[in-house]
Amino acid sequence: MKDKFEGIKNSIIQYLQSEKGIQLQEDQLIIRSNAKTEHGEYGLPIFGIAKQCNLAPNVLAEELVKAVKSDYVQDMIAVNGFLNFRMSNLFWHEILNDEIVNFNPLSKGKVLVEFCSPNTNKPLHLGHIRNILLGWSVSQILNKTGYDVIRTQVVNDRGIAICKSMVAWEQYGEGATPETSGMKGDHFVGKYYVLFETKFKEEYEDFQFTDMGISVYVAHKKAEQSIPDFFKAYKNEYFNRYSKLGKKAKEVLQLWEQNDNEVRALWRKMNDWVLSGFEKTFQSLNISFHENYFESDTYELGRDIILEGVKKGWFTQREDQSVWVDLTEQGMDEKLLLRSDGTSVYMTQDIGMARMRYNKYHFDKTIYVVADEQDYHFKALFETLAKIGEPYTKGLYHLNYGMVELPSGRMKSREGTVVDADDLIDEVIAEANKNSQERGELGEMKHEDQYEIIRKIGMAALKYHLIKVQPKKKMIFDPKESVDLQGHTGPYIQNAYVRIRSIIRKIEDVKTADFKSYEAVDQEKDLLVLLLAYKDRLEEAAEKYDPSVIANYAYELAKSYHRFYHDISILRAESEVAKAFRIHLSNRVAETLAESMLLLGIEMPEKM
Repeated sequence: MKDKFEGIKNSIIQYLQSEKGIQLQEDQLIIRSNAKTEHGEYGLPIFGIAKQCNLAPNVLAEELVKAVKSDYVQDMIAVNGFLNFRMSNLFWHEILNDEIVNFNPLSKGKVLVEFCSPNTNKPLHLGHIRNILLGWSVSQILNKTGYDVIRTQVVNDRGIAICKSMVAWEQYGEGATPETSGMKGDHFVGKYYVLFETKFKEEYEDFQFTDMGISVYVAHKKAEQSIPDFFKAYKNEYFNRYSKLGKKAKEVLQLWEQNDNEVRALWRKMNDWVLSGFEKTFQSLNISFHENYFESDTYELGRDIILEGVKKGWFTQREDQSVWVDLTEQGMDEKLLLRSDGTSVYMTQDIGMARMRYNKYHFDKTIYVVADEQDYHFKALFETLAKIGEPYTKGLYHLNYGMVELPSGRMKSREGTVVDADDLIDEVIAEANKNSQERGELGEMKHEDQYEIIRKIGMAALKYHLIKVQPKKKMIFDPKESVDLQGHTGPYIQNAYVRIRSIIRKIEDVKTADFKSYEAVDQEKDLLVLLLAYKDRLEEAAEKYDPSVIANYAYELAKSYHRFYHDISILRAESEVAKAFRIHLSNRVAETLAESMLLLGIEMPEKM
């Protein structure tokens, strides 16, 4: 779809060049839609240009009114330093007939988007869902705007947290399995991760009142520090020095690193339970990955790179054999790369992973979708990769996002207070079903057809509620609020689409009419302005890695259509040409709503 304002811009550029000696580029002329259209649907601010010409903005605007020639402009008005345009019928009719969502963008390169990246010691939860939806939507938006996108995740399937689940299952599981327990695999393993923390907490509380605990307190307390305050801060030290459970978990980790057959067999079995559970959740969310990476396959490459870096002087190995990178010149501090016992940290794996993926894909960009709690980690990672001369570091980007909370407050995995993704999906679908039953509009449909519609509504409620907020902002998710048909919600947008589909089902055929004689009314122009803005919003969302731009665009378009539907008769229009125009316009809106929501992973139902 060509730039509708290209002719207007060119005539302004030519006038300024010939009459004022001013050289401008087309991208310096920003024509935007006006919020209030009494002076025209579009406006061009000319304050900067007027300054270059040594003219008052209104004086220059009046000159440009006479200079601009375009079949798309009905008339122009100079108001308060703006050149405002009231557009012609030709302009509106061409928008209606243009391809809005189907276009072939220029190739922009290869982008790898890493998202989700869960740990195999617990099920996916609400925070993971926001991560997944951001990653999925960003990948779809980038693909739509011309990037070759590889969707990937790194499954964190090794480390002390995974060993905690293994120890708890060995000590307290009594041979139970997901099948014998009637539980989904990730929920089953997550239960033992929480159980480990529960048992560890009991062990720690008992320790505090033993002779050893008292002697530790006396030897290490600061000033008048109370026993509760001391032991609150001493927890990690206790885990590493005195805890029987901690000792067992660390032994399992070391045996795993030594490739012990028995430990590896248990690890594979429990990981398989979790991964099968993850896959079911991914299917519920209707998302997939082009490639899965596992930390267990990549950490050794990272370790080799780090040991190579020690030899080359990039990193420092201390007396205890731990390896560190000095980032003080980059305004940071020293960062651990390998523990003293030779085991890896997350940074180890990420360094190896970055090189492995670049060698395979030769990507132009990599986008890491990870919560803002890891801002420091990714800053340190990028600086470390730059320090060792990796060739792709300028294309690395951390898409950080705020944490998600419930109305009841923040969730904690170790304490088992998180909202599991599966439970949340079930809850929003149940809320959608409750609303549907109260309206009673699906009562005559088959049960399976009813469920499919309700599922789409529930998933739209969940996904839209999490995506509509700008990623960097923290947010609160309220399942009941998310399904409101009258609010800023996914179901509200779906309802606009369903209205249009209902109109289309009531007509047999609408002939393509000659619209040249038809004068669009304000509500129709509002919709057409929004339709024309779709591609710009899409480019904005891609540039900012921000799906909320598309989410809010879809809401704005749906809201405008609801208003149009309320104010303007469609099937009983005042003339056949008006009826045809409005039906074609409605179809364009439906097409654009469906495409916008699909980029967010949201399906549209035919009925509600």
